[in-house]
Amino acid sequence: MVSRHRFEALVADALDEIPEELARFLENVAIVVADDSPEGLLGLYEGTPLTERYDYGGLQMPDRITIFRRPLCEMTVSEEDLVEEIYVTIVHEVAHHFGIEDDTLEERGWA
Repeated sequence: MVSRHRFEALVADALDEIPEELARFLENVAIVVADDSPEGLLGLYEGTPLTERYDYGGLQMPDRITIFRRPLCEMTVSEEDLVEEIYVTIVHEVAHHFGIEDDTLEERGWA
């Protein structure tokens, strides 16, 4: 299992891979790493999807995407596999931020 520090670096690298035209919509999203997850989740989006937002006069609290280290490390056999799973998990959670539901993600291979 990779160290917490190394895992955070891999998450940062994965975030750098998100196309700029999408990344600019993540300005008010906190992306954090946690060691353990509830119910074996790999990632968790908490917030209000962009498709459901109203104008709050600039007082919108940040959304939060949590990436869970242990479950991702336990399901992979190499760091190369881990890098891929981190990226897939981030894309999945970012998609929720854009209002895309799990069934659509499954249809497209991102679930």
